[in-house]
Amino acid sequence: MPDYHDDLRLAHVLADAADAATMNRFKALDLKVETKPDMTPVSEADKAAEELIRGHLHRARPRDAILGEEYGIEGTGPRRWVVDPIDGTKNYVRGVPVWATLISLMEAGEEGFQPVVGVVSAPALNRRWWAAKGAGAFSGRSLTSATRLHVSKVERITDASFAYASLSGWEEQGRLDGFMELTRACWRTRGYGDFWPYMMVAEGSVDICAEPELSLWDMAANAIIVQEAGGKFTSLDGVSGPGGGNAAASNGLLHHELLGYLNQRY
Repeated sequence: MPDYHDDLRLAHVLADAADAATMNRFKALDLKVETKPDMTPVSEADKAAEELIRGHLHRARPRDAILGEEYGIEGTGPRRWVVDPIDGTKNYVRGVPVWATLISLMEAGEEGFQPVVGVVSAPALNRRWWAAKGAGAFSGRSLTSATRLHVSKVERITDASFAYASLSGWEEQGRLDGFMELTRACWRTRGYGDFWPYMMVAEGSVDICAEPELSLWDMAANAIIVQEAGGKFTSLDGVSGPGGGNAAASNGLLHHELLGYLNQRY
């Protein structure tokens, strides 16, 4: 199996640079915020962080492609860095500390591009999570000061903690009734949203989570971290990986039942 240690170290360097840039503008009274065509906000910090990451990658990995939320795809080839400079921009612009920079390296294979390295860095929470294919998932302050992550061993939906982002997307897709049935069946539900539920699945503090509509940059880093922690990350159709436009993540033991609820259509 390939060794992705150097790529993981680079991803941490990229995250360090992004953290410094985003924290410098967090809660700034003069922060500039625009509305994109899809009606979602983008701040000057989103753009600056992605530009910074792209600049580092141009120097360190000039042959690799880059896909970012703010500036699209650049380059071709079997290796592609996928970047969400601020996942949780709405939180960021309102001063809520739940946001993160998501950085992943994806490689082309028989099943298309799949993530092999992922870093999720949430500096306002003073937390960082990471993983590399075949090397496990970790959380901590640095590569040398880390705790290995493991998903939970909860086996029944009635004992499960379920995290989600919002209700609107489920309703738009005709999945709201199944979603509501799932919330009633679970032991506990919380609307944490964005990257955090996936990290809690990887840590074992949440057992299942799902979102009905996502982009690749929202999922790539989360997917490899959940998988390397022993969990499952698929689309709502059950296809493994972050390429399906939506996501379901679990400790693996509850995955089939999770998908069963969320695929009920009325």
